[in-house]
Amino acid sequence: MNKYIATSAMLALVSGGASAGGIDRSGQTLGALFEEGNYVELSFGSISPDVSGTAIGTGSGDMASRYSQFGGAYKRDINDQLSFALIFDQPFGANVDYPTGTGYVFSGATAELTTNALTGILRYKMDNGFSVHGGVRLQTLEANVGIPAVASYTGVGERDESFGYLVGAAYEKPEIAMRIALTYFSKIKHDFATTETYAGGTVDSVTSTETPQSVNLDFQTGIAEGTLLFGGVRWVEWSEFDISPLLYTGTLVGSPLVSFSDDTFTYTIGVGRKLTETLSGSFAVSYEDTKGGYVSNLGPTSGRLGATLGLRYTKDNMVISGGLNYTRVGSASTVVSSSPFLTSSFTDNSSIGAGIKVGYHF
Repeated sequence: MNKYIATSAMLALVSGGASAGGIDRSGQTLGALFEEGNYVELSFGSISPDVSGTAIGTGSGDMASRYSQFGGAYKRDINDQLSFALIFDQPFGANVDYPTGTGYVFSGATAELTTNALTGILRYKMDNGFSVHGGVRLQTLEANVGIPAVASYTGVGERDESFGYLVGAAYEKPEIAMRIALTYFSKIKHDFATTETYAGGTVDSVTSTETPQSVNLDFQTGIAEGTLLFGGVRWVEWSEFDISPLLYTGTLVGSPLVSFSDDTFTYTIGVGRKLTETLSGSFAVSYEDTKGGYVSNLGPTSGRLGATLGLRYTKDNMVISGGLNYTRVGSASTVVSSSPFLTSSFTDNSSIGAGIKVGYHF
């Protein structure tokens, strides 16, 4: 019964990173670490957001591009108490592409931020149901942006590599398929070489940013024969995150290129049910509160409410999981001009995602 958690983990692949708090995407899930025996998996998700707004009576068009999510994991037992896992994910990201020719103030603006992370984790199981885990994360970050409305501004941040860590603990009661796991992920600092251009020339500098610290609390428990309740809470400290290139922030605009005023809490609750000897299904709901105030023009969303359907097929040692997600994106406003003071309104937006995961026990 405890293997239903693999189906619920599809949430990370299909729940619409364009609508998640900040630029959160993978949710930094550690599901593979708790698989029984030796295990390997590969996963792929495709997310299609639809985000548009209006300012000064002009529509922006859909400014959020379709994107893909990749993941992989390898878990192996060293002995009865000690195991390790290697997990690849893409924890944070952004894909912005305002259509040209709309007359919208940010028409033609683009932005892309890409991260990749490889995490090595050790887990030690005690005899009383408790376990502890910890490890090191190697993360890469690169970004580029173009905003024609701001002095034909472009910025390119070269790829940077840096390290962080994670620590956590879990409690399991296998006879009722119970697991409660708490994991802390450290912030990771990046200093990446940046080339900025505008109508007046080019500036080379180094931009410093920190991807935020976060905490995941995940749980699952059997509630009836063949039925599992699962869910979790994720906190991310987005209020301490910003990207402030030297030219853009210091000279052209006077404020960060990207920043967020509030931390986010993401809540998930779902149920899994065994349908046949080889097939099981799940349904889950995820929620983030909509914040007040103004948000970035490169991320004009706030809050979300989503639903995910999952199916899991087991054949011998092979496990195939799939999921479909629909998310309603929270309404948000941005400042498009400070003098005169003008704002935009982004409402009635959504995201659709689909994902597949193939796992093998050996």
